[in-house]
Amino acid sequence: MKSMTGFGRATATVGNHTLAVQVSAVNRKTLDLTVKLPPAWAAFEVVVGELVREVATRGKVHVEIALTGADLAAGGWDDAVAGETLERLAELAERQGVEFRVTPELLWQIVSAQRAGAEPPALVDVEDELRETLAEALRGFVAMRAREGEALLVDFLRRLEVLKRGAVVVAERAPLVAPTYREGLLKRLREAGLKIDLDDERVLKEIALFAERCDITEELTRLRSHFGQLESLLRGEGEIGRKAEFLLQEISREVHTIGSKGNDLAIARHVIELKNELDRVREQVANVE
Repeated sequence: MKSMTGFGRATATVGNHTLAVQVSAVNRKTLDLTVKLPPAWAAFEVVVGELVREVATRGKVHVEIALTGADLAAGGWDDAVAGETLERLAELAERQGVEFRVTPELLWQIVSAQRAGAEPPALVDVEDELRETLAEALRGFVAMRAREGEALLVDFLRRLEVLKRGAVVVAERAPLVAPTYREGLLKRLREAGLKIDLDDERVLKEIALFAERCDITEELTRLRSHFGQLESLLRGEGEIGRKAEFLLQEISREVHTIGSKGNDLAIARHVIELKNELDRVREQVANVE
């Protein structure tokens, strides 16, 4: 089992530059991949997509590739060139009869223009380093997802046991529902002063109809089957999330039917507990790939 939440980071030296690759992911029903990298390396986005899809099938995954270095750093500008640019602008303004004033905004525009001209190395020259660094970041990303998945599995199995115990209690109570109704019906008839024979066909028919309406044997059988399937799925490999969501829907449907048919206060209380636990499991399944 793997969590959809993960993070991985790796760095490498490329010439005079530092290459940093960061991979992060949060929950998403499908795989939603976004990539941020230097424009000169735009073609590498295809490779990023291929490598990410080898290790992730769900989640909102973001890959960021950055390059820093002497000529790409925040302070990477030439003071002399900036001064020469200002002088030429002042001369131009004087010729045009325009007042010229140096402002912080103007200085920033000149520096930004210099930095924009600093291009990273050509993709063909660094593609091997890019692949290796991305692969290392992805290994860290996968390892973190696996660790979180192990923790989720422990939580799922514990909650599944809670659901199983709840179903057992309901199954033990179910055979008592019809006899309890029978005793209650006869008590009400006696209190009403009606002399009804216990073998009266009308009484027997009413009790039989009630017993049929509140019979939850099939629902309990299907519920136990779904619990078994869910446990096998959780302990298995590969993509789990979508299948687990489907099984939880089926379990929820059976629990709801039991609550509707049970016609018993004790069963109703246990059904509420089962629904609450199912909600907690459903929230956690949203984190599973």
